[in-house]
Amino acid sequence: MATQLADIADLKSIPVEDINVAQPAIFAAGEEGAWFERLRREDPVHYCHDSQFGAYWSITKYKDIMDVEMNHKVFSSESSLGGITISDPEYMGEDGGLELPMFIAMDPPKHDEQRKTVSPIVAPSHLQLLADGIRERAGEVLDELPVGEEFDWVDRVSIELTTQMLAILFDFPWEDRRKLTRWSDVATGSPESGVVESWDQRKQELFECAAYFQKLWDERIKGQPAKDLISMMAHGEATKNMPYMEFLGNLILLIVGGNDTTRNSISGGLLALHEHPEEYAKLKADPSLIPNMVSEMIRWQTPLAHMRRTALEDCEVGGKLIKKGDKVVMWYISGNRDEDSIDNPNEFLIDRKKARQHLAFGFGIHRCVGNRLAEMQLQIVWEEIMKRFSHIEVVGEPTRVFSTFVRGYSHMPVIVHK
Repeated sequence: MATQLADIADLKSIPVEDINVAQPAIFAAGEEGAWFERLRREDPVHYCHDSQFGAYWSITKYKDIMDVEMNHKVFSSESSLGGITISDPEYMGEDGGLELPMFIAMDPPKHDEQRKTVSPIVAPSHLQLLADGIRERAGEVLDELPVGEEFDWVDRVSIELTTQMLAILFDFPWEDRRKLTRWSDVATGSPESGVVESWDQRKQELFECAAYFQKLWDERIKGQPAKDLISMMAHGEATKNMPYMEFLGNLILLIVGGNDTTRNSISGGLLALHEHPEEYAKLKADPSLIPNMVSEMIRWQTPLAHMRRTALEDCEVGGKLIKKGDKVVMWYISGNRDEDSIDNPNEFLIDRKKARQHLAFGFGIHRCVGNRLAEMQLQIVWEEIMKRFSHIEVVGEPTRVFSTFVRGYSHMPVIVHK
């Protein structure tokens, strides 16, 4: 098997062909940047012949990622071929994991039909209706923070705000909203991460998620169509008769998509400002930079580190021959640090020109359906933060998520100052 983190004394000493960057421990240690920098420099389309996830290609340069992303006729997202993450079901325990069809893990035309069913919830007109509520709830959460005392930013702010937003989008019972947080963590977790004790526990908790939503679905399908995600799917022609696993898959997609991305951008953005005080000073001097800063925070954090595709035919990427059936991993986190496509990519600059031209939302037919909602949430949160606090200080080392997919934080101790 390709070199594991525990065996590594010096990254430079490892032959490039033996590098396996898909190790959760690298990400949990915050060391992935050096690994991807070497791959971009020495072998930007890199074949790992053996790993805990089997063999896979790493696509690490911005333009190569775009080539794969935009060519959905050759590079498939189909769940039956492995879906969108590096981990196939057969690597999830003795009896395998769950194959969860979802529209992001489908190819056209089915992908297009299902995506169209839920897209009205993030239409510009509906976003405007959501904006005032987001601002009110953000203000309430921020006003309850203990000024001058240490607390966990991830739990009190990042998780709470995104979970509230998810509950509204689903019209989910408010008192049970933290179930959404748990199911999101379980869906992207593993026994190694400590989120679940076994793959079987993960499976059982996801079935509990499906059972809970089934009751809500049954209620909504009896009523008039409404502007919440469950009602949209229950009444949508392309989704109302979904098989059970597809029903669960699309729920997990919407939960994770609405939770992990915004949640970890809120946390990662704060950490970026803490580590770059000159940019924090720039923000204080000119809060009108917030919309641009939000895009830079999303690029900097890249809350989903990768997306995977499967080659449907022999093809060439970056001068390398990729064969039919090969697993192809687009490392967004690497593309967003590509020196050939982004000026000074290792600098966090809240006034960066063309800040929105990052890869964190993907591109093409699978571009994140909720990208505008995520940007709006982050913008409002930072506008409300700047009204209340002179400074937010990170007072301890944050705990990073043990995952090659979700790039985020489970704990971040902070103190807020009036």
